[in-house]
Amino acid sequence: MTQVRTVDGRVAGRRGQATRQKLLDCLGEMLSSSPYRDVKVIDVARRAGTSPATFYQYFPDVEGAVLELAESMAKDGAVLSELVSDRSWAGKSGWRTAEELVDGFLSFWRKNDAILRVVDLGAAEGDKRFYKIRMKVLNHVNGPLTKSIKELQAKGRVDKDVNPAATAGALVTMLASVAGHQKGFQTWGVKQAELKPNLALLVHLGVTGRKPTR
Repeated sequence: MTQVRTVDGRVAGRRGQATRQKLLDCLGEMLSSSPYRDVKVIDVARRAGTSPATFYQYFPDVEGAVLELAESMAKDGAVLSELVSDRSWAGKSGWRTAEELVDGFLSFWRKNDAILRVVDLGAAEGDKRFYKIRMKVLNHVNGPLTKSIKELQAKGRVDKDVNPAATAGALVTMLASVAGHQKGFQTWGVKQAELKPNLALLVHLGVTGRKPTR
């Protein structure tokens, strides 16, 4: 089991770990309703029912706590690889794989929307720490998807001129962009029930180069 330590290196006890987790939970809730840079240590501490001094025992500042949340989210993103790894792209199974990938990806983004917005902002501003976290999340899908396209190519089912890494990267980037803009589609009159199958169609076409068998 990973030991939780305070800023000065001491191992936190059970009570300390619970306090630390509560601070992270409260910060996550605040990020859902407040701009990242408007969140202050004193506000997080008050929400958690503790003091700023206690906050500083576990985190150097708000950004340090945000990075903890982001790293945890990125680890949870490992479930995304299961949507692609060792999945079939042939026939009706291929269409099901595309549908489940889209559904799982969009669901993960909705669940972690607040922290992902902060990660995207930090990455866009050139912060390498947030950039690495963003890439860690996307690589959970990009790696297995690249492998799937290579396997299809080896079987002669995908054109030899297709670059698997480039194709997978383009598809994953598309998924991330759409996932982060889900509310925007509603303003265009596009419902989730309409978005998902159309996005799955694009993914299936991108991977296999063929229309799906439904």
